[in-house]
Amino acid sequence: MGFRAPPAPRERPTRSRSALRGAGLIGAAAVLIAVAAASIAVGARPLGLGEVWHGLIDPASAHYAVVHEMRLPRTLLGLLAGAALGLAGGVMQALTRNPLADPGLLGINAGASAAVVTSTLFLGIGGLTGQIWFAMLGAAAVSVLVYAVGGGRGATPARLALAGAALNAALFSYVNAVMLLDAAALEKMRFWTVGSLAGADHTTVVRALPFVAAGLLIALATARPLNAMALGDDSARALGAHPALVRAAAIVAITLLCGAATAACGPFVFVGLIVPHLVRGLTGPDLRWLLPYCALLAPVLLLGSDVLGRVLGRPGELQVGVMTAVLGGPVFLWLVVRRKGIRT
Repeated sequence: MGFRAPPAPRERPTRSRSALRGAGLIGAAAVLIAVAAASIAVGARPLGLGEVWHGLIDPASAHYAVVHEMRLPRTLLGLLAGAALGLAGGVMQALTRNPLADPGLLGINAGASAAVVTSTLFLGIGGLTGQIWFAMLGAAAVSVLVYAVGGGRGATPARLALAGAALNAALFSYVNAVMLLDAAALEKMRFWTVGSLAGADHTTVVRALPFVAAGLLIALATARPLNAMALGDDSARALGAHPALVRAAAIVAITLLCGAATAACGPFVFVGLIVPHLVRGLTGPDLRWLLPYCALLAPVLLLGSDVLGRVLGRPGELQVGVMTAVLGGPVFLWLVVRRKGIRT
């Protein structure tokens, strides 16, 4: 009889962990489907699951118009915006090596908001098609500015957070000042500046989709080289990565994702911060697993917050941007306290 050598000590645990991660990914997809169904069912007129199903597939159903014209676009926009912000947060944290990086906290969403408000009120550009390009320009400009003010390649997490907080405060002060000086602008954009899915329609979803899809593909393509860059630029080059090219691709992905999400439904905070932190406990730092998890679980957080806002605010609703801030604020404080050892 031949003798078969036992497997290497790490082989079985590695395969077991990969299988566990794969099962978790399937579970995350199932949770997302359930939350999406709740998003369609919950509203001023609650629908049962049977009514939701018939409203989706049967044009003769009494609920077809409500589902297709109001709730389905809102849910799809929440899926797109959540996936975009979750992926952007995961890529930002890996790129800057900053555990507190978030499109809202570092001012990226504020830059997109300032650009959209400026283009709408001073240049007369209306509609998502025109606004989305300005949103991306504002997001890109603030991304570069935060990175430069925070110290460039020598930036620490605390310096980046401080630079982002300063730019975030300045840009939102500008947005609020412009809107307070113009009553018509305040009425027109007050829900958008808070962050809302209430105005979603199929046109918004269709116009935002290509930008989110492009950002998603670029973000996923950077996962392996960003893993290598976590070892340092020299080690990344030895492994075949090109750090400058990877950084540029990551910034393009962040700009596309944040710009599209902000232009479509306004600025949201904490979504891109909370989800990568929670996911990292399941996947570890490997972005090849972390980013797909973020793409599935960030929409769960956003849509879940939207559903909760509709339930708590009946007969009206609390905007989803308010809910993510209320839910995310304590988590952010907990993360800061937990990481008291961050050095400036």
